[in-house]
Order: sequence, then C-alpha cells, then structure tokens
Amino acid sequence: MNDNQAENIQPALSVVVIAYDMARELPRTLHSLSPAYQRDIGADEYEVIVVDNGSPQRIDSRVLNGFSGHLRHERLDPAPPAPAGAANLGIGLARGDLVGLVLDGARIASPGLLAQARRARRLADRPIIATLAWHLGPTRHMDVSADTYDREREDALLADADWTTDGYALFGVSTLAASSARGWFRPMGESNGLFMPRALWDELGGIDEAFTLPGGGLSNHDLYRRACELEDVQLVVLLGEGTFHQMHGGAATSGRFGWDEMHDEYVALRGRPYAPPRNDRLYVGAVPPIALAEIADSASRAIDAHRRGVI
Repeated sequence: MNDNQAENIQPALSVVVIAYDMARELPRTLHSLSPAYQRDIGADEYEVIVVDNGSPQRIDSRVLNGFSGHLRHERLDPAPPAPAGAANLGIGLARGDLVGLVLDGARIASPGLLAQARRARRLADRPIIATLAWHLGPTRHMDVSADTYDREREDALLADADWTTDGYALFGVSTLAASSARGWFRPMGESNGLFMPRALWDELGGIDEAFTLPGGGLSNHDLYRRACELEDVQLVVLLGEGTFHQMHGGAATSGRFGWDEMHDEYVALRGRPYAPPRNDRLYVGAVPPIALAEIADSASRAIDAHRRGVI
C-alpha cells in the first residue's frame, strides 16, 4: 500500500528498516515483513517505514508499491555513511506504541517476529525486546571467500530452502552471527531486530549519531547496551524468532572494518570497553521443530559456561 493509504491507520507496531544499496536484498526483507508472510498479525496492526540512507540508486518504486501492507518511504540524500541519522528519522516517524528497528535492511525476518514482539510487549511495563541474528549459509559472512560462498550461491540456497513458503526453514541453512554466538540463553552483543515502546526510544534519544564509521560501527551494540542499562527495564528475548543476514557488501560483514577499528571508536566515545549486557531475561515464543537443535545447543553451551563461571 502506498504512503497515503498508510496515513489512514493508527498501527500498534512500527518497524523501521534502513537500506543502503540493497536492490537485491531489500525485496526479500520487505517480503518477510509483509502480511502475506508474517503470521498472527493483521495488515492494519502494523506499518513498515523504509529509510534509504542515500543509496547511489533510488529504491525501485515497484518494490515499495508492491508491498501488501502499510509502508512509508523516506530518503536521505545526501546522507552520511553511518545509518544512525536514517534510523532516528524513521523512529521519529513511527506511529506505533511499539517500535522495532532493523538497522541493516538486508535481514530476512522469521514469520512470527512481529506477533511475538507484540506479545512480549505485554510482559513488562518497560520491555527491551531482543532477537538473535543468523547469517545465511555455512559460515559467518565476514569469514567467507569468493571460493566458498557468494551471492550466487546464496540465491541458490534461498531458492532450495523455499523460505517464502516457510521462513523457519532458514534456521536449517544459517549460522549464528558473532554477536549472537552465545545462543539464546547467554548474553548477546546486539540485537538486529530490537523492539521497544516509544517512550523508551524517546528516553534513549535513539541511536547515537556520534558513531560515524560506515555501516555504523558499534552503534547498534551501543544502542542495545544503553537500552539494557535504563532503569527498571525488563529484557525479553524471543525464542524461535530472529533475522537472517544476506550478503550485501556491508562494512562489517564484508571485512572492510574489523572489530578493533569499530571497538576503538566505541571506547573513544564511551570511555570503556564494550561488554554484552547481562540483564536477567524473560523468554517468549514458540520454537519451530527445525530450531530445536539450536535450542538444545544453546542450552548445552549455557550449562557449560555456568560450570566454568563465564558469561
């Protein structure tokens, strides 16, 4: 639906998606957020806000107009290389009481992401609703080479997985991202599908635009940690849901910027090394059978970490 139609609703949930040069990836991301794909949530219950952070080529209008739900689109041009300003623009436009941010628009959402986020909203007055992240394929994207995995192989993988019929199939063809490598039952470094009530976004002031590295550096990590450090918040982790990263030449996942450079920027701004938040967690969700092995592995690693006295 176009922007004018989207203005006629008052959604309970807004999802902000930031895109940069993602002609291949964004259509899949938007399909995964559409009413045709998301389960147990109606088209009029949420909106999607796409912010183009100055892509060399504008987003194809057919991709935007073909979205079957309520979608609004903004473009920053010129835009800085970091996505924080685009994210804050989108968050400012959001009309839902619950606002989700997908800072990297190359991420396919699982089918129950939005419905479970809404359920999680009811568990606490001040919830921080976090999801784990996966990279499509057998290896994290910053570790692949052209000889082992590329976009053509990824296209074939997605076609074979038939993910548009059942998005949970992606659990079977993906690898946990580094920030989620501890699994569901230990602290995560960031959340690539983060939801909070509007009041908490306002309290945080959104993403800190002082992070200026292309791709944002650790700005998303910083957002997650600052959110978890707010007073009287409850961290809620969604079981059986998540986001799946597509290869797209991102600043971090393509290896253009390593952890050390991003961490140096974080330390310069915060005066401390980054560490994952250790908040107590509530869990909500329904685990699809294909993700049970991941649940079991996460539990095993958490038990081992507890025995060794590590986070």
